[in-house]
Amino acid sequence: MSIEIQKRSMTLPVFIGLLISLFSLTFFAIFFRDWFGISPMVVLVRELLIFSFVGILVWIIYRWEQLTLQSISLHADSIKRSLFRSLLFFVLSALGIAACLLIMQPLGWTVGGNDAHAYKDVPLWIFFVVVLRAGIAEEVFYRGYAIERISAITGSKWVAAMVPLVIFSIGHFRQGPAGILISFVVGGILTLTYLWKKDLLANMIAHFLIDFIPNILLPALGANE
Repeated sequence: MSIEIQKRSMTLPVFIGLLISLFSLTFFAIFFRDWFGISPMVVLVRELLIFSFVGILVWIIYRWEQLTLQSISLHADSIKRSLFRSLLFFVLSALGIAACLLIMQPLGWTVGGNDAHAYKDVPLWIFFVVVLRAGIAEEVFYRGYAIERISAITGSKWVAAMVPLVIFSIGHFRQGPAGILISFVVGGILTLTYLWKKDLLANMIAHFLIDFIPNILLPALGANE
């Protein structure tokens, strides 16, 4: 039975799954930053650990909850359709970022906050791992799993949408107020696109593109020099 139409209680596997989805990324960000600082190896280890938690969540879904990835709207019945949707979602997100930049400019906010220069020694290939992880893990955690499980528990898709969105946005506090604003706006757009089409693959690709173009593609082309 699909979790979208099945009323569920807060079982132990769902509780653990929500802990992973809602708080693991912030925990890893704080733990590694405060205890080890930022270096290429530290960033790489952090990202691989986050990927491992995605694997743990998938294991919980299959083996503990006895569900499939369809329960987080991850399916490959039409990859072409998902690719097309991802481009639309990317454009909407880019417009959201543009609106944020217009708000930030008169306020003097800069993207990155206090951590703006912390990653200057991290090579682009590790940044690619970071961007890939963001596109996969953040959508699986905050959109696919959290929204579906909270919706099934509370019966409200809007509660299910807002809880992970607020946690997702606050989790970017190290990037300063600009990071929180952009995370809230773009996260809100991706939340709405997820609720609209229930296509997690499209969300993942769009999220990847949002991070890949400014952080990997443009620097590789020398656009920031």
